[in-house]
Amino acid sequence: MELDKNIHSVFLLSYRLILVVKQRREVFNDALSNRAKEIFQQIAPKYKIALQEWNYEPDHLDILFKAQPKTEITKFLKVYKSVSSRLLKKEFPNITEKLWKGHFWSQSFCLVTDGSVPFTILQQYIESQNKK
Repeated sequence: MELDKNIHSVFLLSYRLILVVKQRREVFNDALSNRAKEIFQQIAPKYKIALQEWNYEPDHLDILFKAQPKTEITKFLKVYKSVSSRLLKKEFPNITEKLWKGHFWSQSFCLVTDGSVPFTILQQYIESQNKK
């Protein structure tokens, strides 16, 4: 396991993000996914986010990325969803007929940390501190 570093800290912050198309409409294919990925990779560095893995199903994206402690993930998500929605609808006008009332993304998303050590192990370690 390789840790990331900045001037004042050492960290490993990996996240799994699932972004769902509004009303689970099936719009993603290879071309649309690849363009959505390009947009992600253009915006992510401004928020100190690094893409690790990318995949899709017709109704959602499944993304693994790394971030830094000061990364404003919700701000990044708001910008990404706004920009990608606008650009994807403009560049792939045929998808608008599949969308629910023209909305691309669902307001909700799933974001989970990708811990390399199970929570129960960390909990046991912390509980055992300072005990003889």
